[in-house]
Amino acid sequence: MSAWLEHRLSERADVGQMLVDARFVYDDLTPVRVNDPYAPHTFVWFHRDLRDEVEVPGEIGILHRDERIVVVDKPAFLSTIPRGRHVVQSVVVRLRAELGLPELTPLHRLDRVTSGVLLLATERRWRGPYQTLFEHRRVGKTYHALAPWQAALESPVVVRNHLRKERGALRAEVVPDAPVNAETLVEMESRDGDLAVYRLSPRTGRTHQLRVHLAGLGSPIVGDPLYPTVTDASVDDFSRPLQLLASELRFTDPVDGSERRFVSDRSFPLHPD
Repeated sequence: MSAWLEHRLSERADVGQMLVDARFVYDDLTPVRVNDPYAPHTFVWFHRDLRDEVEVPGEIGILHRDERIVVVDKPAFLSTIPRGRHVVQSVVVRLRAELGLPELTPLHRLDRVTSGVLLLATERRWRGPYQTLFEHRRVGKTYHALAPWQAALESPVVVRNHLRKERGALRAEVVPDAPVNAETLVEMESRDGDLAVYRLSPRTGRTHQLRVHLAGLGSPIVGDPLYPTVTDASVDDFSRPLQLLASELRFTDPVDGSERRFVSDRSFPLHPD
């Protein structure tokens, strides 16, 4: 097993020292020993070394908490789940510790740079009923975005196209002449000089859908580091939040049948908290 671990991980970790420190374990938490024979189809677990993470500014506002769910108002730049360079600085890791809920799990995701309403299950037993709502599109979602005003942009307008985002790619792309898989209703709510607040009602949930659709209309969201062009910003630069807010979630509770509605307390322009 030690030879296999060296083969797989030696370029990214000090495997020998990790074995000595018993940092590799099997499913039953028994440490992997240097002389253990190789065992095919065996899971080996370990915690990778983490970089020193810069603390993301802002508190996670608690909009609602009960036995089954927690609803939060996420600040920009905070990941929903541990991922890549952001582990401790994620909603899940922060709140599991702060709320004493070791099984707390998000039921959907918001991009790291998007602010707003996020729904989580308190325990593993509640995940299924609520995740089913999202799978069957039984959750009403409303977003708002601050973006350039255009006299020529009709409102309301429905954007429909095919979006594709390859694994590892920074940006999603529109695929011409492919079957529609992304649809957004765009409505202008108010105008302030050269900017406007747009109400966005996604009817599908493709990655970066709202950002691509507004950029495609010629009104890229203020502060967007990817659309229409990629900007060279440090991952720890929190000075210019994306002006996109997941402002409301609505659904019928799958457990007790009550009508649920949760609204963000944040308003434009969004600032680093």
